[in-house]
Amino acid sequence: MVVNYSAVPRESLRGRLLRLPLALIPRGMVVPILQGPCKGMRWVVGSSTHGCWLGSYESEKMQCFVASVRPRQVVYDIGANVGIYTLAASRLVGSAGRVVAVEPLPRNLAFLRRHVQMNHCANVTILPVAISDENGTALFDDDTDASQGHLSANGRLEVTIARLDDVAKVEKLPPPDVIKMDVEGAEAKVFAGGERIISQSRPLIFLATHGAEVKQECLRWLRGHGYNVESLLGSDAEYADEFIAQVRG
Repeated sequence: MVVNYSAVPRESLRGRLLRLPLALIPRGMVVPILQGPCKGMRWVVGSSTHGCWLGSYESEKMQCFVASVRPRQVVYDIGANVGIYTLAASRLVGSAGRVVAVEPLPRNLAFLRRHVQMNHCANVTILPVAISDENGTALFDDDTDASQGHLSANGRLEVTIARLDDVAKVEKLPPPDVIKMDVEGAEAKVFAGGERIISQSRPLIFLATHGAEVKQECLRWLRGHGYNVESLLGSDAEYADEFIAQVRG
């Protein structure tokens, strides 16, 4: 059973007491992940929220992800951030499986690479690009939060962008069995640039959407390509922003 520390409201007395000791842990310290699918793996404090090494980060979504990924499968983690889902997938698919972690932001990439290296995840391939509907470069806005960086005409950081179909071909990637996608508003562009490989491999898709218009565009694309789409956490799809999509039948 995973204890979901993240569910305790930060503003409550219990929440404040639980979080008080966390402020004493030095940023950059390497600690073991305490519970969940990555239990015992090593994590850098300060790379992301404390919930990652406490083992309670996105607890319900992670449980669904764990229940869906099988040994020997290929998982694409598109928008890998600093790698908590990458580490989980690496352990779940095993040495005969493969994980492709895609992340464009240099700050996140540094932590992602460190987490993968110090946990000896030999089955992980890291791609330092942003997946989109074209190839080239684009501006990336990382001013708000390292976990919420996104492609933006107002961004100050130039990153490489690439179509998923082209990346898979150039890098000779195996087709995915599972895709986890969290790309802060570029979801529809990922589908547009990955139509061939997604249509051919028909992977299970964990999708986080950002914005009502993008959400509707993604749902139309998925349903038009033979997918059933359900709210990941069981809420009404109209109000949800996280989904799990699987091919009908």
